[in-house]
Amino acid sequence: MFNKKHVSTLIQNNMQNNFNLKKHLPLAVIASGSLFLAACGPNTDETLSSTNPDKYGFTAASEYTVDLNQAVLEELPFENKQDFTDANRGFIATLSEFVVKYSDGTTIMDLAAYDFVNGKAPNSVNPSLWRQAKLNNINGLFKVTEGIYQIRGFDLANMTIITGKTGWIIVDPLTTAETAKKSLEFVNEQLGYRPVSTIVFTHSHMDHFGGVSGLLEAAGNDVADIKVVAPGGFMEEATNENIIAGPAMSKRASYMYGNLLPRSERGHVDAGLGKAVPFGTFSILEPTLTVNSDETKVIDGVEFEFQIVSGTEAPSEFTFYLPAMKAYCGAEMVSKTMHNLYTLRGAQVRDAVEWSKSIDAAIEEQKDAEIYFGSHHWPVWGQENINEFLVTQRDTYQYIHDQSVRMLNAGLTPKEIAEEIEMPPKLANTFSSRGYYGTAKHNAKAIYQKYLGWYNANPVTLDPLPEYQTASKYVKLMGGVEAVIINAQAAYDKGEYRWSAELLNHVVFADADNEQAKELLASSYDQLGYQAESAPWRDVYLSGAYELRHGAADKVIDLASMKVILLQTPVDKFFESMAARVIGPDAFGEEFTLNINFTDLKKNYVLILDNAVLRHELAAKDMTADATLNISHELFIDLVIGVAGVSEVLLSDDLSIEGSKLGLVNFFSLLDQPEGVFNIVTP
Repeated sequence: MFNKKHVSTLIQNNMQNNFNLKKHLPLAVIASGSLFLAACGPNTDETLSSTNPDKYGFTAASEYTVDLNQAVLEELPFENKQDFTDANRGFIATLSEFVVKYSDGTTIMDLAAYDFVNGKAPNSVNPSLWRQAKLNNINGLFKVTEGIYQIRGFDLANMTIITGKTGWIIVDPLTTAETAKKSLEFVNEQLGYRPVSTIVFTHSHMDHFGGVSGLLEAAGNDVADIKVVAPGGFMEEATNENIIAGPAMSKRASYMYGNLLPRSERGHVDAGLGKAVPFGTFSILEPTLTVNSDETKVIDGVEFEFQIVSGTEAPSEFTFYLPAMKAYCGAEMVSKTMHNLYTLRGAQVRDAVEWSKSIDAAIEEQKDAEIYFGSHHWPVWGQENINEFLVTQRDTYQYIHDQSVRMLNAGLTPKEIAEEIEMPPKLANTFSSRGYYGTAKHNAKAIYQKYLGWYNANPVTLDPLPEYQTASKYVKLMGGVEAVIINAQAAYDKGEYRWSAELLNHVVFADADNEQAKELLASSYDQLGYQAESAPWRDVYLSGAYELRHGAADKVIDLASMKVILLQTPVDKFFESMAARVIGPDAFGEEFTLNINFTDLKKNYVLILDNAVLRHELAAKDMTADATLNISHELFIDLVIGVAGVSEVLLSDDLSIEGSKLGLVNFFSLLDQPEGVFNIVTP
């Protein structure tokens, strides 16, 4: 039975060491195209006696951070080099320069920016994460087995190329049109041109379908001749995820993936799943074949045995086995990292039990597989190795679930469970179960959230004051700003960075112009980032530090890059989004009925505003409506994404208005225009 005193002691004991060192594994490195074991010990060329900030303001690793990262190297065996062998196996070629630009000229992916990820781990990077970053640096075109190839490292995800009877079967055409186009061109250059016969979307996350328009451009053959295969519910899930809470998710994703961070030893080094997320032009294509159950299909002469695993890593997902090649594609149900039960960008909690059960089913169903390949990372060869990989992945999610439930039933709160949970030695010492992306700590909190929600049963958490109110009260109670900063500095000087950050967060929210507090808080985040094994945790901490020093970005994502996907999104979802944008107090007492008639879709929606609630239904025109907007679907999307303003749209020749124009303008004025550029680390 757990008790609060026991947990409090554990928290104090772990204040400086944020993880159990026995969970870490050795560092093997790759350089000059050859495999070798790195000499132990981090770089020591940084001055520890001063903060020694770089040009972005990021400070040097402190002596506590250096000692902690050094201990990872000294206490853990980094001699296991199998992943490096596997990641290099089948290498065919890579591009001497891989630079991809967006339409506005900005660079969305430049692999040369990661050339610094070489040699032994610097003081400012957890050696375990550095190892993962080195593995993800291995890029190019690889032969998995006869008839199966992969592009790895050109995007966050992999693109798999299977030789079909009449052309390429492309599995997961990457995140953006720009990276997908360049990748397929490279494939055809190396392997000889073949048309694309089939596109397979393994699941409904953007990094596995967003590049399809670039793929089609590089393919050169008629899209009408291409079969598109996806799991059931793909279109709905792929288009829905970021509509309602899109602006908030985009901002949080920019933290999670380190969009604003420099690519450097003190900045972004890796994303855990791959190098980085390219933010370019996103697209989608509607499936011509939907797989709704475990079944076998012959696709362009290749037999596919599909396993539906929806509800694991993605709400719409399948894996498949290719019996002729004895090769199993695990999609993203399994990866060379612990994944997220809850992703820091924000999403619904994933089902750990269902995830574990699906992997367990795969262990039995794919027992004849001699090759595993996935949507991220590198393959595994050999039945015994594949089985071991699947077993550790299965047990990782089940263990986190079971232990979190055990502790929540003992009365522990989410924070206490996260501090208490410790992975079994066998799982902790398996690289593919390390927390390079998800972590045991935040996944344990996700389990609590799934079962019990946000309320931890302590009455004080039922209706607490918001941060902007409590901050000034705490600071005053602790003796004022100067006293809190003095105590925070003392905590920082002892390496207690979690505590110094918590103290300073109060100061910054009470006095957002206090530069001394902001810089010390940023320095605390620097150290927490340098110690983090999880790439998203590192990026979140360092993004917070960057924002404290340089301010919030004035733009998170160009919504125009999403236009192709938004055109495929059910119109109902936009009206649901509009309802969530009604500025409640401004709409008090307002009543308005509006027909939105899509002239090209031949559909009319009736929108009714009453009680500051906006409802909609697909129906014939309401002849008593205050106004009717006759508009094309594309122009409506331009209005939604801000390519065209309300005044510009209302004056366009591509629409007509019946009824009150003034009423229509007033209606749109009641809708918020979220841009996702809010502050996070400052009030």
